[in-house]
Amino acid sequence: MTSTKRISRPIRRNRGAAAVALAAATALLAGCNSSDGKGSDPLSDNKAGGDSVVVGSNNFAESILLADIYGEALKAKGIKVTYKPNIGSRETTYGLLKNGSISVLPEYNGALLAYLDQKAAPKTVEETTSAIGAKLDSKLTLLKPSSAQNKDSVTVNAATAKKYHLTEKSTIADLKDVAKDLTIGASPEFQTRRQGLAGLKDVYGLEFKSFKALDAGGPLTQTALTKDAVQVADIFTTDTTIAKEKFVVLQDPKNLFGFENVQPLAYKSALNQKGVAALDAVSAKLDTAALLDLDIQVQSQNKDPLDVAKAWLKSAGLD
Repeated sequence: MTSTKRISRPIRRNRGAAAVALAAATALLAGCNSSDGKGSDPLSDNKAGGDSVVVGSNNFAESILLADIYGEALKAKGIKVTYKPNIGSRETTYGLLKNGSISVLPEYNGALLAYLDQKAAPKTVEETTSAIGAKLDSKLTLLKPSSAQNKDSVTVNAATAKKYHLTEKSTIADLKDVAKDLTIGASPEFQTRRQGLAGLKDVYGLEFKSFKALDAGGPLTQTALTKDAVQVADIFTTDTTIAKEKFVVLQDPKNLFGFENVQPLAYKSALNQKGVAALDAVSAKLDTAALLDLDIQVQSQNKDPLDVAKAWLKSAGLD
């Protein structure tokens, strides 16, 4: 194994407070455009090059965890790694990839495509990857996607699941006859978006009793669903409250909510074939169930994301 340079990570200490601060930072930065990467950005002016790979992450816990997984997988192949965690939003990190300041970044293919082309509407993962390739900067490359996804979902609480005999194999369509008796909660935008009430009516024939404006899969939505103030909610699929509160995520066979596969985005000249193979191997092993378990360990059990990453790589035979 080669040595690894790591910079200071606020996420590693006082996890309870860090989680709150991180959530707030994510909300504040989601709509900001910080193209110069200055201020609180932890990046130096060094660019990726040669045998050194710079692994970056966006400013939320799951991205930091995924960056650790990528970095440690590269290290296992003898590649020198420097970590640049918790940088900021996509508006910042995409530019830093383009100029070579970072070499590899965990991405979500659907969100990346929406950033590059807001009108795109792919129907498969392959179409998503192809559409990204058509818009991606020529200096960048998208590696193989994993089956792991973190996306919007129609999720019911335990009481509702029990009442209507819903399981993890049930689909959104199974709510068609009972939606009229249920209140759904989500962000205000969910009420008018196609990937929201409009699409649920058009694609699945669902019309709910009422809609409650909350937040984007955050604590307001989680609490309302837990306390049965809403019976259905838009919850992100790797949310740690799903397991804790025994929520049931309904399957979306018609792909209303698109694709949000975890997929490495890389600066072409900074990553050799050995590095590409290492990250493709991670994608081949990582699925949504595994990612949710890893998120629980980091965000609920307060484990160090680097330790969690190393343990998962070992269990997957990738260390």
